[in-house]
Amino acid sequence: MFERILVAIDESATAERVLATAQELATLSGSEVWIMHAVEREPSKFMSAAMESDEHAQAAVDAAAQKLASAGITVHGEVAHTVYGYAAKEIMGLATKHNAGVIVMGSRGRGELAGLLVGSTAHKVIHLADRPVVVVR
Repeated sequence: MFERILVAIDESATAERVLATAQELATLSGSEVWIMHAVEREPSKFMSAAMESDEHAQAAVDAAAQKLASAGITVHGEVAHTVYGYAAKEIMGLATKHNAGVIVMGSRGRGELAGLLVGSTAHKVIHLADRPVVVVR
């Protein structure tokens, strides 16, 4: 089915379901998995402030990778850095870099108004994608 899967994780409540879905897909198709987390930074004239620390992001990626590895899945982890609002482009760049056949990611479930005002990373990825995207709620 898919030789490679890119799994984009964040700190949302859906992260565990995203991993479970990726594990199921990888097990069914014998896929190799890349887990990524994008650290977004607020652009500033004077400095670039990260929304979270690199250590925290790496710990989240490592924990997710360990969970899949313990299920016998070949897994790689990666922390990416991007400007706030550009996570979707980073996700697509990594999907291309790793030749992922599918992207698995979560949706934070913002309402229509919040999604319209703030924008949804999942919506942006779907719009940019040249491959299947599985959005877990």
